[in-house]
This record gives sequence, structure tokens and C-alpha cells, in this order.
Amino acid sequence: MSAGPVTATAAAGGRRFGAMQAVPAASGGARILPSDLLYGRLLATAVQHSLGDGPPHEGVLRRADGTLDPLPLDRWLGPVDEADSAILERVEGPVLDIGCGPGRHVAALRAAGQASLGLDLSPVAVSITRGRGAEAVLGSVFHEVPLAGRWGTALLLDGNIGIGGAPGALLRRARELLAPAGTVIVELDPPGTRTSRTRVRLEAPGVVSEWFAWAHLAVDGVAPVAADAGLAPAWTLCAGERWFAALRRP
Repeated sequence: MSAGPVTATAAAGGRRFGAMQAVPAASGGARILPSDLLYGRLLATAVQHSLGDGPPHEGVLRRADGTLDPLPLDRWLGPVDEADSAILERVEGPVLDIGCGPGRHVAALRAAGQASLGLDLSPVAVSITRGRGAEAVLGSVFHEVPLAGRWGTALLLDGNIGIGGAPGALLRRARELLAPAGTVIVELDPPGTRTSRTRVRLEAPGVVSEWFAWAHLAVDGVAPVAADAGLAPAWTLCAGERWFAALRRP
């Protein structure tokens, strides 16, 4: 299963939005932007760079303890890798990709003939996803979602179990969106790592986002959280040094 990287055609759709602009240089103190707006601008910068137009993005994720993590936007804008493919081959449709970003998963599913929909808070991410030939809508998983209660699989990949800083609440909401016997497939931290809640923000030269809640959940700590959300572990998988679990709705 594969889907190509973002092309000029895919990127062009995003430029309909005002947020689809490279992050500008700023002097003096850092400006504060909403996280979805800064994320969209960083995506735009990464897309433009991939097309040979402009410098690479310089975005990072800062944790409350001061730790800085790179933002793997180039990977998210690229095609699915072997680990992604190993997961997508296990889905049962229709598939909802929660926090789809620039849409590599739903683009690959569409190419394979699988009914799927991406959901994201960033207009730029949604537009890029649509430009890749996939379907996506703008919105929050905690608000109205199309086909609620009818999804065969809900995806929480690329760390999206951290959305909202409360994995239990997120899994309960994902369960509500599933059809009976549906499955949440979630990417998790490796066994032995610490399950935690924190605050994070996006940063780029001259600009930062507001702080927002995030969480980490280890694969060997998911069972009790899933049980509290009304989900039962079905399988776990390690692929490409990434860890995944399937949590099934009874």
C-alpha cells in the first residue's frame, strides 16, 4: 500500500487559505499564534521547500520541561512507510483518521480503494489532504463528526493519542464514533516508557504557539486506560521501531 508525496497539484489547493504562507521572519520578542495557525504555516513552509521554493521549516515542539523535539513534517508530507502500511493493511472500513495532518494515511487508503476520511483542526492540513486525492474535513474530534457511530476503524497515529492531554477521554470519544465491534488503532510509546501528561507548544524563529495539553501513553500501559474507555485490547504490533495497539469496541 502506498501513496506518493505531496505534489505541486496537492499543494496548490492549500494556497486558497490565508494560513497557507511560509512563516515570516520576525524581530524582537516572539509573537504568539494559535497552534493550528502556526502548524499550518509550518506545513506550508515544508511544502514549499519540498517543491524547491524556499528554505526548510525550522519548527520544533517544546515541552514544559524545556525539551525540544523536531517536527517530522517531511515524513508526514511524504508517502506512507513500511510501518504505516503494516497498520493500514489491518483496518476495516470505513476509516476515520483523527488528526490526519497532511493526509498520507487517508491518501494511501483511498489509493487502495478503502473508504476513509481525515479529520484535522488545521485548514492547511485539510487542504493538502484533499489535494492528495483523499477526503478530509475541518473540525475537532470532540465536536460533531460525520458518520458518528458508524466507523469501522478510528486511527490515532503519529502520537495523536496525546490530543487534549487526556488519553482516557480521547479513547472514550473514539469509542463513541465506532460502529459495534469497531476498532481504534493507536500508536503508543515503547514498553517501559513513562505514561505522562504535559504541556507543549510549537516554536519557529520569531513565533510560538500558545501552550496546549498533550500526553504520552506507553504500549504496556494502555490496557487499563482502554478498559476504562470501554475498549478491549485486540492485538499489539511493533513495526519500524514504532508500537501500535488495536482496541476493540465490544
